[in-house]
Amino acid sequence: MSYLNYSTYVNTLATLTIISSNDTNFQNILPSCINYAEQRILRELDLLNAKITDIATVSSNNRLLTYPSNIGTFLVVDQINMFTPAGSSATTGIRMPLQVVSREYISTVYPSDATSIGTPSVFAIRDDNMAIIGPVPDQTYYFELVGTQRIVPLSVSNSTTFLTSVVPDLFIAASMVYMTGYMKNWGAQGDDPKMAISWENQYQMLLKSANEEEMRKKFWSEGWQSQEQAAIATPKRV
Repeated sequence: MSYLNYSTYVNTLATLTIISSNDTNFQNILPSCINYAEQRILRELDLLNAKITDIATVSSNNRLLTYPSNIGTFLVVDQINMFTPAGSSATTGIRMPLQVVSREYISTVYPSDATSIGTPSVFAIRDDNMAIIGPVPDQTYYFELVGTQRIVPLSVSNSTTFLTSVVPDLFIAASMVYMTGYMKNWGAQGDDPKMAISWENQYQMLLKSANEEEMRKKFWSEGWQSQEQAAIATPKRV
């Protein structure tokens, strides 16, 4: 399948469902269909394209690091780095990765916000929006957060996305899984009761190949290399 944009996506979906793209009900269900397809793919594929780096600041005597939202909302935080010395930015400081620990560890090792003060070296997830760092910062520090955020959804005003450009076949398959429900073509009395199963099977096959490609992008194959795993033996990671 070639490159898609919003217009060609709508026309493709209309053709596959045999529904006019001008149909009012079809137009009304489109945003929900796009949302289903995008959310499902983004949750099931850990896309490198969704990895974002953003900067946050924590002042002295404050152990809570609020996730930045300059670019978007973090769903998953993979890594937190701190720039030293205190007050240094990404361009002037030295990057120091913080070690993730449990909240119990921080509460035990750094029990007092008033006296457990120093240069932060560990963090624990507090909730969806904050992390707890320890020791409590003795000065203002800049932190670099690396994690996953949602891409901007496909729409008339945002006519192309990573999904329509790189995995358009998977995006169409996920959309059709949703649309078979809209068409009520999933029961014994449907025109094609196996339609939903067929599209789900197609989606799963395409998902597998897309996931293999994503793993290669991240050098997550055997032996720290980007090639597909060999059928016989490959060197183990060290």
